[in-house]
Amino acid sequence: CISKAAPYITDELGFSKVQMGWVFAAFSWCYALFEIPSGWLGDKIGARKVLMRIVLWWSFFTAATGWAWNLTTMIMTRALFGMGEAGCFPNITKSFMTWLTPHERVRAHGIMWLCARWGGAITPLVVAGVLEYVSWRRAFELFACFGIIWAFFFYRWYKDNPRDNPKVNAAELALMPKAEDLILGHGKIPWLKMIQSPTVWRLWIQYFCMNFPWIFYVTWLPTYLSEERHVEAGMGALLAGFPLFFGGIGSFFCGMFLPYLSRQIANVTLARRLIAMSGLLGASLMFCLFPHIGNPVLGMLILGMASFGNDLAMPPSWAACMDVGGKFAGTLSGSMNMIGNFGAAV
Repeated sequence: CISKAAPYITDELGFSKVQMGWVFAAFSWCYALFEIPSGWLGDKIGARKVLMRIVLWWSFFTAATGWAWNLTTMIMTRALFGMGEAGCFPNITKSFMTWLTPHERVRAHGIMWLCARWGGAITPLVVAGVLEYVSWRRAFELFACFGIIWAFFFYRWYKDNPRDNPKVNAAELALMPKAEDLILGHGKIPWLKMIQSPTVWRLWIQYFCMNFPWIFYVTWLPTYLSEERHVEAGMGALLAGFPLFFGGIGSFFCGMFLPYLSRQIANVTLARRLIAMSGLLGASLMFCLFPHIGNPVLGMLILGMASFGNDLAMPPSWAACMDVGGKFAGTLSGSMNMIGNFGAAV
């Protein structure tokens, strides 16, 4: 929402590009810093309460973004926004641990990231339409409503322990992992073991590298298309959704194809590495090609393919956190997302 509204915000509040960059970065820094605490909290008290708090918090601060009146209040609002939104994906990962069998988790992450990316892909178009009728301030208030509606239905249905949900039958329960082993992370978090693990360090570093270029799609891309490629507003809103649209397809494709590939080569780790490495290599090549493409539509298709390759690595990354982290998956995936958002903030 803020990426499409950024030109309106800078015009009304008189922000320079650098000042708007600090607004974007304030979110990412605080999001990163609170990833581990929110992931840890999900391990401690369960994903249900934490996800409820997160979505209600981000809904309020979505609206509050429209109430800022200068640089200081905007940075403070976005910082608090990031602080509260942190931990969403680690706690979703925690819920996948308790509700899904191991062979379904990668597929679930593929579907989840498809929805996350496509939500971001259609938002510029929706915002462009909304801004035809209301100010950017009212647009943020309107978008805040969706999270509140979701929270009501989620809290009624979701349980940390699937056995507490009357809709889950005995046959489904027999397939699920033992909930008592995964729901809550009793005892101390094994920080030293995590820090000493080469696997954890590789997860952190690759996620930093993935997020460093990706954040451009949800911050500066609409402004770039308008000011550097001189694309009119409606077409710019459409083109700005290309990377997230193709990224969602990449995540979904990986989630569907990876279990098949794992069975074919009888090696889950190798299958994950092959898909992730191929995707990130392809994304890098597309990024190198992009500056040499003059046509904005073709250029955005190239960026779309870069995003497709980038997101081939998403389900394997989060699945690895579940496998390595066990009942501390929320904490470990939070640490990975923290490092990734440091890359975004930079």
